[in-house]
Amino acid sequence: MNTTRVILVRTHYAGNIGSVARVMTNFGLSDLVLVDPIADPKEHQARMMAAGGVAVLEAVRVLNFDDAVADCTLIYATAGDISGTLRATIAGTPQDLMPKFAASSGPKAIIFGPEPHGLTTEELGRAHALLTLPAVGVYSSFNLSMAVGLTLYELFNASLTVKPSVQREAAPFAPVDRALSHLEESFHAVSYLFGQNAPHLMHGFRHMILRSQPTASEVGMLHGLACQLHFIAEKWKESETDPPNLG
Repeated sequence: MNTTRVILVRTHYAGNIGSVARVMTNFGLSDLVLVDPIADPKEHQARMMAAGGVAVLEAVRVLNFDDAVADCTLIYATAGDISGTLRATIAGTPQDLMPKFAASSGPKAIIFGPEPHGLTTEELGRAHALLTLPAVGVYSSFNLSMAVGLTLYELFNASLTVKPSVQREAAPFAPVDRALSHLEESFHAVSYLFGQNAPHLMHGFRHMILRSQPTASEVGMLHGLACQLHFIAEKWKESETDPPNLG
């Protein structure tokens, strides 16, 4: 569990930051990162709610989203709403998904969104899987620190029974994301992506790659594919003919 990072995005209330620091301490975690925080983690309310987790609170880092996940080989994000094509990916409860997370030995992160409305679709699209917390009744949203506590409790339980798997070394998120951006550009160049369905198609391709957790050499293969597609697109331009419709 000590390779797990908790990331809070645009947190509005200092008390929630402190409470998260406390519950992380309960489960032996120490890496807390804030992305574009609205609340100040140095506020008295944060320190008061942290109680025995003051050390985690004092070590908190404030980063942008890209830097917060750059070195992670596995990323889970919490989502209240998983409906719609652009949110169609692996989704489940912490009890369902935490065994795989606990078995992953590389740097990994769990991302929690802001209190009023959660993470954006674009932010959720960068995760390998989405975590949902089902509740009874029409009022299904949880307090941020409660959501963190429930999630980390399931991670702790999973870590007691799941042994780290012997697996190939997945590439960190940053180079994978660069390769996907490179591919997206090349797909546009050869007209594989076009029109109103382009975001949906790229979303599906992105998650197909993320689910495989590619290695560094496989990321190089993706860049190679993108370069070859760009080369073909340039050849089409030189020949002054339209590329075939690959969509």
